[in-house]
Amino acid sequence: MLSETDKKHLRVAYDEAKAGYDEGGCPIGSVLARGDTVVSQGRNQRVQQGDPIAHGEMDALRKAGRQKTYKDTTLYTSLSPCMMCTGTIIQFGIPRVVIGENKTFGGNEDFLRSKGVEVIVADDPDCIALMTRFIEEKPELWNEDIAED
Repeated sequence: MLSETDKKHLRVAYDEAKAGYDEGGCPIGSVLARGDTVVSQGRNQRVQQGDPIAHGEMDALRKAGRQKTYKDTTLYTSLSPCMMCTGTIIQFGIPRVVIGENKTFGGNEDFLRSKGVEVIVADDPDCIALMTRFIEEKPELWNEDIAED
């Protein structure tokens, strides 16, 4: 079950995803939060910056700067995280991830859980609709993002 705080932060992640879509990029947004407080937020910047590892989660974490600990944080992401972002979540010891949707891309929820991360999938209709629209409109860009031919 999503708390009101979860819903609020997930909406910010969606808004970041929508901003990325509007810029011509991949619509994936992310927020790093400590309770009610947003530490940072970001979006997939692969197209905008020409950076192959500038995924939404990576952008939010980069913008957070150095943190003494992540053990009291939650990472919100509009789309299930890829293996690169999953590895970063585990590396930094982020204990909780709230995912907007995993219908369009089944990430690594089971792997995160196997490493002790609490994973919540919201099945957010706005996140699903935005990613579905993007995949239909720009399948070549989506395949590039997930490294498929």
